[in-house]
Amino acid sequence: MIKSIMAKLFSKIIHQKNKKWINNPLEFQRKTFNNLIKKATYTDFGKDHNFHKIKDYSDFQAEVPIRDYEGLRPYVEKMLAGRASVLWPGKPLYFAKTSGTTSGVKYIPISKDSMTTHIKAARDSLLNYIYKTGKANFVNGKHIFLQGSPILEKTKDGITYGRLSGIVAHYVPKYLQKSRMPSWENNCIDDWETKVDAIVEETFSENMTLIAGIPSWVQMYFEKLIEKSNLPVGEKFKNFSLFVYGGVNYEPYRPMFEKLIGRKVDSIELFPASEGFFAYQDQPMERGLLLLVNNGIFYEFIKTEEFWENNPKRYTLGQVELDVNYVLILSTTAGLWGYNIGDTVKFVSLLPYRLIVTGRIKHYISAFGEHVISKEVETAMEEACKHFAIQIKEFTVAPQINPKVGLPYHEWFVEFEKIPVKIDEFAALLDQTMQNQNIYYQDLILGKVLRTLVVTPVVKSGFQTYMKNIGKLGGQNKVPRLSNDRKIADKLPIR
Repeated sequence: MIKSIMAKLFSKIIHQKNKKWINNPLEFQRKTFNNLIKKATYTDFGKDHNFHKIKDYSDFQAEVPIRDYEGLRPYVEKMLAGRASVLWPGKPLYFAKTSGTTSGVKYIPISKDSMTTHIKAARDSLLNYIYKTGKANFVNGKHIFLQGSPILEKTKDGITYGRLSGIVAHYVPKYLQKSRMPSWENNCIDDWETKVDAIVEETFSENMTLIAGIPSWVQMYFEKLIEKSNLPVGEKFKNFSLFVYGGVNYEPYRPMFEKLIGRKVDSIELFPASEGFFAYQDQPMERGLLLLVNNGIFYEFIKTEEFWENNPKRYTLGQVELDVNYVLILSTTAGLWGYNIGDTVKFVSLLPYRLIVTGRIKHYISAFGEHVISKEVETAMEEACKHFAIQIKEFTVAPQINPKVGLPYHEWFVEFEKIPVKIDEFAALLDQTMQNQNIYYQDLILGKVLRTLVVTPVVKSGFQTYMKNIGKLGGQNKVPRLSNDRKIADKLPIR
């Protein structure tokens, strides 16, 4: 009771504080930009790119090109070798180790300055929910964060590295440690299936009120709970009231989750990454994530259709438009400069700045010039599932360029809870929704370049099996919604 009262009081204080940057986003972006340049002037990167001459954004554009991890790798390798003040003053506090799809293992630097912003943003997302809804009872129960192992290692130079979720686990405030689960021992289990089994046993008799994690892996936890208790999750955990997630679009999972839980539960979407914490859902009942403009990150944006051009136009926050798909570009207090994180976003509000994550610039299908993006396939799947009252567990899409018979097509690999009787009608609605969203795809269908899409059912737990086989089961790993080849498609076990 005392916890919930204190949480409500604290949420009011933080809300008043955050109103300053929410109402003045461009001013705080300008301050962030100036601070970043000033602090990094005498780093190796700052010297290489004439930071001492940079007076405004146009100077920055002229001196700092857009780079992905490969572009910054030479600087990161210097840091891994022990050199200080390479991208940001001093040495990194941590490296977040991630497995990139094209760059292999990546070591994303996290500075003392940037670590603070990760923690603050996660805290504020929950406090904002409390302030907006008046609901704080969840703080009185147990909380679980399904995440990677918190076991960390050290570089030769003594800098700690590991998964971001594992690093963050070391920063749980003392007042939350008693209510936080799983135990340290269970959290350190590396094998995901073994870990989930252990967490089910540990949490089975607890008063779970908040559950957080990537939906596909939380789903696995829920299914094992139901198997053990023979009860819906919402009945097993009667006080479970808040689901916090990030990393993927929740909407395709929502019907399945409502079935597993047995009732509606409030949810909050987050947009964190190793490179920074960018946004969180500030209106609990509305889609759209509040962009954090006072979190040590200066944002730039490139229109997705212009991204592959030579020297594409870069836009600041004050120049963005509604309903335009942008590639997100970052400069941060960890020393990432003009950094292409690979995510694409679309603004749904400009006052304040709210966005949705639409996919990955590298995750698309354009085998025939159609340039289909994640947002389009997710919208189509959401509408088709609603129309037919169908629940799915996971899906991905790939082109079939050389079919044995007939025209090429897009193949949708879907793990259904129950395969629909009218699967042809389901596929037809998916296709029509895709045509309505993407005129290039429609032209290819009408021009007889492509046939309409094909739905291929995947066996039960087929996606889990695939992720296990490639060593990416659980944690922060996600199945790509789209691939421009069949590297994933050809390895999926189909019915």
